Amino acid sequence: MMEEIELYLDDAKDSMEKVIAHFEKEIQKVRAGKASAAMFDGVMVEYYGAMSPINQVASINTQDAKTLIISPWEKQVLPEIEKAIMKANLGVTPQNDGEIIRIIIPPLTEERRRELVKKVKEISENSKVSIRNIRRDTNDALKKLKNEGVSEDAIKGAEGDVQEITNSFSSRIDKALEVKESEIMTV
Repeated sequence: MMEEIELYLDDAKDSMEKVIAHFEKEIQKVRAGKASAAMFDGVMVEYYGAMSPINQVASINTQDAKTLIISPWEKQVLPEIEKAIMKANLGVTPQNDGEIIRIIIPPLTEERRRELVKKVKEISENSKVSIRNIRRDTNDALKKLKNEGVSEDAIKGAEGDVQEITNSFSSRIDKALEVKESEIMTV
Protein backbone atom coordinates (compact mmCIF):
# COMPACT_ATOMS: atom_id res chain seq x y z
CA MET A 1 0.00 0.00 0.00
CA MET A 2 2.88 2.38 0.71
CA GLU A 3 4.05 1.87 -2.87
CA GLU A 4 0.69 3.21 -4.02
CA ILE A 5 1.13 6.33 -1.89
CA GLU A 6 4.63 6.81 -3.33
CA LEU A 7 3.19 6.48 -6.84
CA TYR A 8 0.65 9.22 -6.14
CA LEU A 9 3.38 11.48 -4.74
CA ASP A 10 5.63 10.84 -7.74
CA ASP A 11 2.75 11.55 -10.13
CA ALA A 12 2.05 14.82 -8.31
CA LYS A 13 5.73 15.84 -8.57
CA ASP A 14 5.82 14.97 -12.29
CA SER A 15 2.64 16.94 -12.97
CA MET A 16 3.91 19.93 -11.00
CA GLU A 17 7.24 19.76 -12.85
CA LYS A 18 5.28 20.05 -16.12
CA VAL A 19 3.43 23.10 -14.77
CA ILE A 20 6.79 24.72 -13.91
CA ALA A 21 8.19 23.95 -17.38
CA HIS A 22 5.10 25.47 -19.01
CA PHE A 23 5.28 28.50 -16.70
CA GLU A 24 8.96 29.11 -17.54
CA LYS A 25 8.24 28.80 -21.26
CA GLU A 26 5.34 31.27 -21.01
CA ILE A 27 7.25 33.94 -19.07
CA GLN A 28 10.17 33.59 -21.46
CA LYS A 29 7.85 34.83 -24.22
CA VAL A 30 7.28 38.08 -22.32
CA ARG A 31 9.98 40.40 -23.55
CA ALA A 32 12.07 42.34 -21.08
CA GLY A 33 13.50 45.03 -23.36
CA LYS A 34 16.11 42.70 -24.88
CA ALA A 35 15.90 41.05 -28.27
CA SER A 36 15.07 37.37 -27.81
CA ALA A 37 13.98 34.79 -30.37
CA ALA A 38 11.80 33.22 -27.64
CA MET A 39 9.34 36.11 -27.94
CA PHE A 40 8.24 34.60 -31.28
CA ASP A 41 7.43 31.17 -29.81
CA GLY A 42 3.78 30.62 -30.54
CA VAL A 43 3.69 32.94 -33.59
CA MET A 44 2.06 30.94 -36.38
CA VAL A 45 2.63 31.66 -40.08
CA GLU A 46 0.44 30.50 -42.95
CA TYR A 47 2.73 28.38 -45.08
CA TYR A 48 1.34 26.50 -48.10
CA GLY A 49 -2.16 26.63 -46.64
CA ALA A 50 -1.18 25.28 -43.21
CA MET A 51 -0.35 27.14 -40.02
CA SER A 52 3.28 26.56 -38.99
CA PRO A 53 5.40 27.92 -36.13
CA ILE A 54 7.58 30.79 -37.33
CA ASN A 55 10.76 28.91 -36.40
CA GLN A 56 9.83 26.21 -38.94
CA VAL A 57 9.67 28.63 -41.87
CA ALA A 58 12.55 30.97 -40.95
CA SER A 59 15.61 31.35 -38.78
CA ILE A 60 15.50 33.97 -36.03
CA ASN A 61 18.81 35.46 -34.91
CA THR A 62 19.78 38.32 -32.63
CA GLN A 63 21.92 40.91 -34.38
CA ASP A 64 22.47 42.89 -31.19
CA ALA A 65 20.66 43.51 -27.88
CA LYS A 66 17.88 45.47 -29.61
CA THR A 67 17.64 43.85 -33.08
CA LEU A 68 16.37 40.51 -34.37
CA ILE A 69 16.78 39.26 -37.93
CA ILE A 70 14.22 36.83 -39.37
CA SER A 71 15.48 35.05 -42.49
CA PRO A 72 12.81 32.94 -44.19
CA TRP A 73 13.75 29.71 -45.92
CA GLU A 74 11.73 30.93 -48.94
CA LYS A 75 11.38 34.61 -49.95
CA GLN A 76 7.67 34.34 -50.88
CA VAL A 77 6.87 33.69 -47.20
CA LEU A 78 8.10 37.17 -46.14
CA PRO A 79 4.67 38.88 -46.35
CA GLU A 80 3.04 36.02 -44.41
CA ILE A 81 5.68 36.23 -41.67
CA GLU A 82 5.22 40.00 -41.49
CA LYS A 83 1.44 39.57 -41.23
CA ALA A 84 1.79 36.91 -38.49
CA ILE A 85 4.09 39.15 -36.41
CA MET A 86 1.68 42.08 -36.66
CA LYS A 87 -1.26 39.81 -35.76
CA ALA A 88 0.62 38.42 -32.72
CA ASN A 89 0.57 41.92 -31.20
CA LEU A 90 4.04 41.69 -29.66
CA GLY A 91 4.56 45.44 -29.57
CA VAL A 92 7.11 45.37 -32.41
CA THR A 93 6.95 46.50 -36.03
CA PRO A 94 8.56 44.23 -38.65
CA GLN A 95 10.69 45.91 -41.31
CA ASN A 96 10.66 43.90 -44.54
CA ASP A 97 13.46 44.69 -47.01
CA GLY A 98 12.56 41.94 -49.50
CA GLU A 99 15.29 39.59 -48.20
CA ILE A 100 14.84 39.51 -44.44
CA ILE A 101 12.62 40.97 -41.74
CA ARG A 102 14.35 43.16 -39.21
CA ILE A 103 12.72 43.67 -35.81
CA ILE A 104 13.98 46.56 -33.71
CA ILE A 105 12.92 46.18 -30.10
CA PRO A 106 11.72 49.57 -28.86
CA PRO A 107 12.64 50.62 -25.35
CA LEU A 108 9.86 49.83 -22.90
CA THR A 109 7.93 52.70 -21.38
CA GLU A 110 7.20 52.65 -17.64
CA GLU A 111 3.53 51.97 -18.41
CA ARG A 112 4.39 49.06 -20.73
CA ARG A 113 6.76 47.61 -18.11
CA ARG A 114 3.95 47.64 -15.56
CA GLU A 115 1.60 45.92 -18.05
CA LEU A 116 4.19 43.22 -18.68
CA VAL A 117 4.72 42.68 -14.94
CA LYS A 118 0.94 42.36 -14.56
CA LYS A 119 0.89 39.79 -17.38
CA VAL A 120 3.72 37.77 -15.81
CA LYS A 121 1.95 37.83 -12.43
CA GLU A 122 -1.21 36.54 -14.12
CA ILE A 123 0.78 33.69 -15.73
CA SER A 124 2.31 32.83 -12.35
CA GLU A 125 -1.06 32.87 -10.60
CA ASN A 126 -2.53 30.52 -13.23
CA SER A 127 0.43 28.18 -12.71
CA LYS A 128 -0.08 28.22 -8.94
CA VAL A 129 -3.77 27.39 -9.44
CA SER A 130 -2.71 24.41 -11.57
CA ILE A 131 -0.36 23.26 -8.81
CA ARG A 132 -3.09 23.59 -6.18
CA ASN A 133 -5.43 21.58 -8.43
CA ILE A 134 -2.83 18.83 -8.63
CA ARG A 135 -2.58 18.91 -4.81
CA ARG A 136 -6.37 18.61 -4.49
CA ASP A 137 -6.56 15.73 -6.99
CA THR A 138 -3.70 13.90 -5.26
CA ASN A 139 -5.31 14.35 -1.83
CA ASP A 140 -8.63 13.07 -3.20
CA ALA A 141 -6.88 9.99 -4.59
CA LEU A 142 -5.13 9.41 -1.26
CA LYS A 143 -8.45 9.60 0.63
CA LYS A 144 -9.84 6.85 -1.62
CA LEU A 145 -7.02 4.59 -0.42
CA LYS A 146 -8.63 4.62 3.03
CA ASN A 147 -11.40 2.40 1.62
CA GLU A 148 -8.71 -0.03 0.48
CA GLY A 149 -7.40 -0.48 4.00
CA VAL A 150 -4.62 2.12 4.19
CA SER A 151 -4.32 3.57 7.71
CA GLU A 152 -5.54 7.07 8.38
CA ASP A 153 -2.10 8.00 9.77
CA ALA A 154 -0.40 6.96 6.52
CA ILE A 155 -2.87 9.04 4.54
CA LYS A 156 -2.40 12.08 6.83
CA GLY A 157 1.38 11.72 6.46
CA ALA A 158 1.09 11.51 2.69
CA GLU A 159 -1.17 14.60 2.64
CA GLY A 160 1.54 16.43 4.61
CA ASP A 161 4.09 15.35 2.00
CA VAL A 162 1.80 16.60 -0.78
CA GLN A 163 1.55 19.97 0.98
CA GLU A 164 5.36 20.18 1.27
CA ILE A 165 5.73 19.38 -2.44
CA THR A 166 3.08 22.00 -3.27
CA ASN A 167 4.86 24.63 -1.16
CA SER A 168 8.20 23.89 -2.81
CA PHE A 169 6.78 24.22 -6.33
CA SER A 170 4.87 27.40 -5.42
CA SER A 171 8.05 28.96 -4.08
CA ARG A 172 9.87 28.04 -7.32
CA ILE A 173 7.20 29.97 -9.21
CA ASP A 174 7.57 32.92 -6.81
CA LYS A 175 11.36 32.99 -7.32
CA ALA A 176 11.07 32.84 -11.12
CA LEU A 177 8.43 35.59 -11.00
CA GLU A 178 10.71 37.77 -8.88
CA VAL A 179 13.60 37.34 -11.35
CA LYS A 180 11.40 38.09 -14.37
CA GLU A 181 9.81 41.08 -12.64
CA SER A 182 13.19 42.66 -11.89
CA GLU A 183 14.32 41.86 -15.46
CA ILE A 184 11.30 43.72 -16.85
CA MET A 185 11.55 46.69 -14.49
CA THR A 186 15.32 47.18 -15.03
CA VAL A 187 15.83 49.99 -17.52
